[in-house]
Amino acid sequence: MLKPILLVEDDPRDLELTLVALERSQLANEVVIVRDGEAALDYLGRSGEYADRAEGNPAVILLDLKLPKVNGLEVLQTVRTTDPLRSIPVVMLTSSHEETDVLRSYQLGVNAYVVKPVEFKQFVEAIADLGIFWAVLNEPPPGSLRTRRRHE
Repeated sequence: MLKPILLVEDDPRDLELTLVALERSQLANEVVIVRDGEAALDYLGRSGEYADRAEGNPAVILLDLKLPKVNGLEVLQTVRTTDPLRSIPVVMLTSSHEETDVLRSYQLGVNAYVVKPVEFKQFVEAIADLGIFWAVLNEPPPGSLRTRRRHE
């Protein structure tokens, strides 16, 4: 049984690169894509268009920092202050090198802060490593959503 990966990314180029990288890592996990922070919170809270989704949490949230509607730091803060969500691993995946962004992310409880490499090969390798670690190797907390592994 595999848990989905929640990918919160608004930039079409970064979204495509991330999906290519996850695919190349040969993860069988479903990748749920949302394009803004509000949609991420709806998915996690099972509200709005996600009110009927299955119970349980994703294996990991790959979260962009600069998002429309609700930014990544606000999403992270909500995740860390909401009991059913607090134990979900969150990886900030962003282009921001700003020390204040890194510091604030860790103060709010991010598990990892990864600056998106600008070179394609590095980006693919970084995403593949993240996906394998959080979706396969990391033992999730109780209550995480698990889906059946797809047979190939």
